[in-house]
Amino acid sequence: MTQTYWHPFADMASVVAGGELVLERGEGCYVWDVEGTRYLDATASLWYCNAGWGRTEIGDAVAAQMAKLPAYSNFGDIVTPATLELADRVAGLAPVRGSKVFFTSGGSDSIDTATKMARHYWQLLGESERTILVRREKAYHGMHTAGTSLAGIPANATGHGALIEDVIEVPWDDADSLRAAVEDVGPERVAAFFCEPVIGAGGVYPPPDGYLDAVRQVCRDTGVLFVCDEVITGFGRCGDWFTAARFGLEPDIVVCAKGITSGYLPMGAVLASPRVAEPFWSDEGGMWRHGYTYSGHAAVSAAALANIAILEREDLPGRSRQMEGQLFDALKQLSDHELVGDVRGGLGLLAAVNIRSDAVDADPAIGARVGAATRAAGVLVRPLVGGALAISPPLIIEESQIQEIVEGLRAGLDSAA
Repeated sequence: MTQTYWHPFADMASVVAGGELVLERGEGCYVWDVEGTRYLDATASLWYCNAGWGRTEIGDAVAAQMAKLPAYSNFGDIVTPATLELADRVAGLAPVRGSKVFFTSGGSDSIDTATKMARHYWQLLGESERTILVRREKAYHGMHTAGTSLAGIPANATGHGALIEDVIEVPWDDADSLRAAVEDVGPERVAAFFCEPVIGAGGVYPPPDGYLDAVRQVCRDTGVLFVCDEVITGFGRCGDWFTAARFGLEPDIVVCAKGITSGYLPMGAVLASPRVAEPFWSDEGGMWRHGYTYSGHAAVSAAALANIAILEREDLPGRSRQMEGQLFDALKQLSDHELVGDVRGGLGLLAAVNIRSDAVDADPAIGARVGAATRAAGVLVRPLVGGALAISPPLIIEESQIQEIVEGLRAGLDSAA
């Protein structure tokens, strides 16, 4: 029982009262706690273990790099071979050819970087009035200051006071509202629009048909930078290396993390299209005073290279697309349950079972109770705000294991009902 560890996203009084789940090992799609109980990991931890657990070759690559040079600051003109190799590798996978790669320590770092990159881009072009950032309702963009300011989940911004100014919100599913909002404040004042191809922590909402193309066109028409937040969806989760590539979006900036290392070590990246990178890389650009202590960390770069090699060798992005229908169809077996409002998914291995809104209104904790009961049945799912139970298993999952998820969820729903 913890007396010192402060859990993230936790009610610590409840944790102390109820105890912790202490996990000690993983293999494939399963993890085990210290008591030896096995759980099917239906969320790939926090959306990130795309390659699955127990990939010793990633650890071997990290150990080899650490034996040579574990890390060194990349500030200025210093870099390590692993970092250079990874930058080339990621640029080769980017949805826009010729993209430049800026490394961070995770998704929230990457969002902070993207907000500063977008605003500084317009400064370099002499359009200093372009400072407004546009977010969508239901959006989650991490929990640093910039990400909290871009939170379309009200609970995530509560209690922090005013953070970044010049942020406006638009409906999550209406491209016309985006156009109207940009025109209302003036395109000459809007720096960037932040868009998750599939809304993740806000409830797992795939884009309505035609939405992504439509908002991309709004950004083209108004000159606003289109920032694609692929922290969850990148590196194979949604049936391609990047969801932006699957939809042909050609974003100005891509934000990624999680799947770049399958979570084996912390890393994120920001991919800047040639349009955005050019003024920074020109003779007139000067020093961009931004970066992180562990940007381009050598040992983490080695982990990412080994992870990407696995994803490519086993074609896990392709497998995600192959399995997307099976996951969605299997979860739809739960549609007839008395507590289930709807099932969302159909775009890669990313889905949600949503508890009926009236049940959530009557008992706001029902999602957590269903999650706990599903855990007791041997399956780990993630309850989200609004009653959604997120499903995002490792990309190596088998059809029989998908059915195991369904059976665990049904047991959890039955227990709560």
